[in-house]
Amino acid sequence: MLNEAVDGTFTQARNTGTEALRERIAAELLAARERTTGLTGVDDHDLTAQHSPLMSPLVWDLAHIGNQEELWLLRNVGGRDPMHPEIDPLYDAFEHPRAERPKLPLLPPAEARAYAHEVRGRALDLLAATPLDGPAPLLRDGFAFGLIVQHEQQHDETMLITHQLRQGPAVLTAPEPPDTRTGPLPAEVLIPAGPFTMGTDTEPWALDNERPSHQLELAAFRLDTTPVSNAAYQRFIDDGGYDDPRWWAEAGWAHRQQAGLTAPLFWRREGGQWLRRRFGVTEPVPADEPVLHVSWYEADAYARWAGRRLPTEAEWEKAARFDPATGRSRRYPWGDQDPTPELANLGQRHLRPAPVGSYPAGESPYGVRQLMGDVWEWTASDFRPYPGFRAWPYEEYSEVFFGPEYKVLRGGCFAAAPVASRGTFRNWDYPIRRQIFSGFRTARDAEQD
Repeated sequence: MLNEAVDGTFTQARNTGTEALRERIAAELLAARERTTGLTGVDDHDLTAQHSPLMSPLVWDLAHIGNQEELWLLRNVGGRDPMHPEIDPLYDAFEHPRAERPKLPLLPPAEARAYAHEVRGRALDLLAATPLDGPAPLLRDGFAFGLIVQHEQQHDETMLITHQLRQGPAVLTAPEPPDTRTGPLPAEVLIPAGPFTMGTDTEPWALDNERPSHQLELAAFRLDTTPVSNAAYQRFIDDGGYDDPRWWAEAGWAHRQQAGLTAPLFWRREGGQWLRRRFGVTEPVPADEPVLHVSWYEADAYARWAGRRLPTEAEWEKAARFDPATGRSRRYPWGDQDPTPELANLGQRHLRPAPVGSYPAGESPYGVRQLMGDVWEWTASDFRPYPGFRAWPYEEYSEVFFGPEYKVLRGGCFAAAPVASRGTFRNWDYPIRRQIFSGFRTARDAEQD
């Protein structure tokens, strides 16, 4: 009788955990779709126009979200037949470059909305009927559903980039981020030498490039307490930083000349003042915000001009995750609990970064602030696999991008959803990219003291 009672207790606990996971997945799916709906709530012209050759039309992103959800959930998990197999090639991100997508016979807006809506309804029905505690790897901890939630939120961020590139009056609004600064901060902090665990084996929805966890030994280094601000970056501009090849990598200098770079994207000088365009509004560049829309080459040039360097990806992760009091790597700078509005600027709650030095409750054990949210931070590192990497559940997610062509960004930004932001999450892009919500902070070797 005792064994039966114990088994019954374990079964009840397991069932309770499964139902809580099911409810969380449903909530995440609904939250992502609410955001998608808001970002695609423009007229048909805006929805089908290509606002930049760097980006897809918004209507492509909308149907692509539905197509990937159908592929992974309805077909792979549910074993259903394709709903519209003829559209699969149209929404294969590897088959058609973004610049060519407006020429494709895409689903028109009403049909794209109907398709995404129908897929979502079927996916929610599948979620209600699918065991999430079985041996199938795609279903363990609800991974397939977590993959789709993250995919949709990442495309929501991509669509927000499209809104920033879009010409015309503002169509998006959001409250201003809170100013939670607490007074003067040290310019930099010391991260002592020693080992730490990078990557993860335990984060249930971590993507393949975040795995596996592995031990690294790092030398001591010093890291900026906050991201580099607009005011600091203006000093680089005013000192002729864009005109002096000493500060630029050879490829960066060639690109600066070819592209005619003179300031961050969306900045312009007018009447002795720097202005910027932000989601359809022209405003003075705020001195105390993290600099935004700079390429890796620009970030690297600034760091050289300042007598510093960009941190490596490993240095960034140690500063963000390692707790010297316990010797373990945490999920986030502040601990293991999920992000809240008091801890980080994530999830498009605001349409701009908070002032540098904000979010004291979210700082790391070393006292570094804003490592999560506000701006993606360029690192010095190429996008490479971790030791023991295994592509899963498909090679095209990460493996085809490994190499020196891409640089790693860390930490999320104000547009990144909490579900796709964690201390191990890795983003990557070409070093010339500026339309993304990218900033940076700098580092230096501690032995320079």
